[in-house]
Amino acid sequence: MSDREDWNWAKSDDAGLPPEIDTSKPSIARVYDFFLGGKDNFAVDRQIGEMTLSIVPDAKEAGQANRRFLRRAVHYLAAEEGIRQFIDLGSGLPTQGNVHQIAQEVDPAARVVYVDNDPIVLAHGRALLATNDTTTVIQADVREPEAIYANATLQRFIDFSEPVGLLLFSILHHLNDDEDPWSIAARLRDPLPSGSFLAMSNFFDAQDEHPESHKQAEVMEKVFNEHLGTGRWRTREELMGFIGDFELLEPGLVPLADWRADPGESWERSATYYTFSGAVARKP
Repeated sequence: MSDREDWNWAKSDDAGLPPEIDTSKPSIARVYDFFLGGKDNFAVDRQIGEMTLSIVPDAKEAGQANRRFLRRAVHYLAAEEGIRQFIDLGSGLPTQGNVHQIAQEVDPAARVVYVDNDPIVLAHGRALLATNDTTTVIQADVREPEAIYANATLQRFIDFSEPVGLLLFSILHHLNDDEDPWSIAARLRDPLPSGSFLAMSNFFDAQDEHPESHKQAEVMEKVFNEHLGTGRWRTREELMGFIGDFELLEPGLVPLADWRADPGESWERSATYYTFSGAVARKP
């Protein structure tokens, strides 16, 4: 991953940037990049990140736990289930341990299509993948599943007669209820062939399971919606609705660090621990 100097960006946040990139408004992808210790974020993104850390001191650990969960899930699908093609929706800015790197460690011929609606993600992704002919990035919106699947570039990379790994990491919680994310999830699942998998991570409102984390979820939802205009912490029942009739793999819908953790991985079981969950499920 190149840093900002590789892009000929000056030290000021907005010097030399393409006009479609607005540095006056925070970006979900760039705030997440800040939590991961990346360099591709601007002052407004860092401001939101620091505000979040003042309320949730282990928010960075949550972002890192999400990346580790992604790595474990993708490696499992490639190495244990034989999945050789992946669609990563809401992929965000490239960082260490990208989906194509994980999958192609198992099989260099594995194909990956990244999908994001942020122009800065598209620019970075295309530069990173300039010499990779089995991986591409397209600009599209998760709210338009039919347009994503009809995209000519995606169709060149993905064979829908073979199982697909559909990745929905930290994306559906940025859809509001009035956008009907359950319908969107169903329209993303339904065209996939039998034997495909869905892997997802979402903000989780544990409610009666962990009352302290429920309080934190309420506070964080307020902060995200006031400053990013999006962010929903959903109940177990609501999250299971995203999985539909897919068969949930063990250990089920659990805190990120509890999904088949590698030896030595840890995350203190704070309230935040229970407000970010993940699952992997198979299409019968």
